[in-house]
Amino acid sequence: MTAPRTLYDKFLDSHTVSRLDDNGNLLLYIDRQVLNEYTSPQAFSGLREASRQVWRPRSALAVVDHVNPTAPERIAAMPDAGGARQVDYLAQNCRDFGIELFDVLDARQGIEHVVAPEQGFILPGMVVAAGDSHTTTYGALGAFGFGIGTSQIEHLLATQTLVYKRLKTLRVSVRGALGPGLVSKDIVMALIREIGADGATGYVIEFAGPAIDALSVEARMTVCNMAVEAGARGAFMAPDEKVFAYLADKPRAPRGEHWERALASWRELRSDEGARFDREVALDASALQPMVTWGTSPDQADVIGGRVPDPAAEADPIRRADLQRALRYMGLEPGQSLAGLPISHAFIGSCTNARIEDLRQVAVVVEGRRVADGVRAMIVPGSTRVRAQAEREGLADIFRAAGFEWRQSGCSMCLAMNDDVLATGDRCASSTNRNFEGRQGAGARTHLMSPAMVAAAALAGHLIDVRTLSREA
Repeated sequence: MTAPRTLYDKFLDSHTVSRLDDNGNLLLYIDRQVLNEYTSPQAFSGLREASRQVWRPRSALAVVDHVNPTAPERIAAMPDAGGARQVDYLAQNCRDFGIELFDVLDARQGIEHVVAPEQGFILPGMVVAAGDSHTTTYGALGAFGFGIGTSQIEHLLATQTLVYKRLKTLRVSVRGALGPGLVSKDIVMALIREIGADGATGYVIEFAGPAIDALSVEARMTVCNMAVEAGARGAFMAPDEKVFAYLADKPRAPRGEHWERALASWRELRSDEGARFDREVALDASALQPMVTWGTSPDQADVIGGRVPDPAAEADPIRRADLQRALRYMGLEPGQSLAGLPISHAFIGSCTNARIEDLRQVAVVVEGRRVADGVRAMIVPGSTRVRAQAEREGLADIFRAAGFEWRQSGCSMCLAMNDDVLATGDRCASSTNRNFEGRQGAGARTHLMSPAMVAAAALAGHLIDVRTLSREA
C-alpha cells in the first residue's frame, strides 16, 4: 500500500522526467510558460547565440504588460526608448520562434497572471513556470506555478524542462468565515504578518479549510499571488467545482469528451487523507480585520485600527534597525494611528487585484461618492477583456463619475517601469502586492490593502476602515 501523498507530491510525481540525485533534485517537465517583454530578452538572445530553437512553441504565451503606458486612450507607441526596444524585440522573437503574442493593441492583452487564467491557458494539474515571481497565482486553479530566472527561461524554452529541487510542504488551514468588509487580501496579508516575509522560505503552501473553500476563484488568485511575499516558492489549492465552472467557458479549455476526461482527472487533484506536511499553520477568518501595511515589507502590517509600532520595544537589534529604517522611509512616528493617515494617491490594479470581481467591489464602495480633493485616484484593469466587461456592466461610468481615472490594462503603478510613477514623498493606498522602498517610484510611500479599502481611502483622503465608510452611507 502506497503512503498518502500531498498534492505537491502528485504535481512532482506526474512531471518528473528523472531524479538527478538523492538530495531532491529533479528534472521536471513544464506544461506551460508565460513570457513578457521585461524578463525574456536575455533568454531569447541566449537561444539565438547558441542557434537553438524553442522546443514546444505552443506551450508558451507572450504578453506585453510591464512597460506599456496605461493612458485612457490605447496607443501602440512606447514613450520610453528602452521599453520600446523590449516590446519590439519580444515581437521579433515571437515571430521568429513561432510563439503566440498578445501585443499592446490585442483585445486579449493584459497582465500575464490575469490573461493566462481568463484564456484557459492554465488548467488543473499543470506545472507552470515563468519569469515572474507571482506565477504562484495559478495555484488557485489547482495548478503548480513558480517564478524562474532568465537563464532558466532559456533552458525551459529550449528543453521544456527545468532542474528543480523539491521543497518542504506547509499547509495553511483557514477556518471560520470572513465578516463584512473582509476579503481574501486580508487573509493573505494576515498570514504574511503572522509568519513573516521569510516565514515560508523553502516551502510550498497548500491552502485549505472552509474559508478558502468559500472564496471565489478570483479571490483565491489573490491569496496564491501574494503567498510569495512570505517567501513561498509555490502556492495552490485543490481544484473544486468552482474552478471547473470558472474554466468551462474559457477559450482554451477542453471541449466535449476531452472536457469530461479532464474533469475526471482533475477531481483526483487533492492531498490524500493522512498525507503529512512538514509544517502546519492555522488562521481564523472570523477573527480578521481589514489589513494595511505601515512599513516597507508586506509583513510590516497591522489592522486598520492599529498603530505604528515602536522600534524601541523590539529586543532583536537587527529587526529593530529594520523597523527604524522603515519608519524613516515611510515618514511615520511610533504610536501613530494608521486610520486617518493622509494620502496623495490611490491605485487599484496589478496582478493581485485587478479582476472583474475586484472592480465590482470597488464600485459598491464609490457609487454616488466623490474622490477627496487633492487625491489622484487611478483604476487600471488587469486585462483588456476585464476593461471591456467593466464597461458593459456600467462600472466604468461609476468610476469616472466618482473622479477616478479609468485607464487601459497593464502593470502600471504596481512598479515603476512605465510612465505611471509616484514622486518622492507621495503616499499611496495601493491594491498591489509589494511596498518595497522605491517600488512605485523613488522615495514614494506605499500602503498595501484590499481594493475596497483603497477606494475608501480615495474617498476619505486618508486611510480608513471601509466598514466605517459603509455605515456612513
